[in-house]
Amino acid sequence: MILKYTLAWIPMVFIAIVNGMARQLGYGKAMSELAAHQLSTATAVVLFVGYTWLLSLLWPLESARQALTIGAIWLTLTVAFEFLFGHYVAKHSWMRLLHDYNLMQGRVWVFVLVAIALAPYVIYRFRF
Repeated sequence: MILKYTLAWIPMVFIAIVNGMARQLGYGKAMSELAAHQLSTATAVVLFVGYTWLLSLLWPLESARQALTIGAIWLTLTVAFEFLFGHYVAKHSWMRLLHDYNLMQGRVWVFVLVAIALAPYVIYRFRF
């Protein structure tokens, strides 16, 4: 089951890309960059939690430990992808990559990471 859920992380990259495109091509033009970032964060949380819930219907989570393990794997993969792809492929500076983690400036990306990490566990507990 862990392998299935680990591989199920891959579509999350595409969910994030579609969410980002909606921001860049749509509502991001009608609001400030910070407001668009915050709205995009909220929609990402909803999309990732919804995706996790759908996965749990397909492959029911077997234990709290398994759910926490999946969340930890997804968190690790997401952060690694964000920083490695962002820096070495997209050529963003480390400062730019860290910018979205600054809660004091209203940057709320960290809530996406919390949702990715905890969604399997919360959904497991909610269903059992």
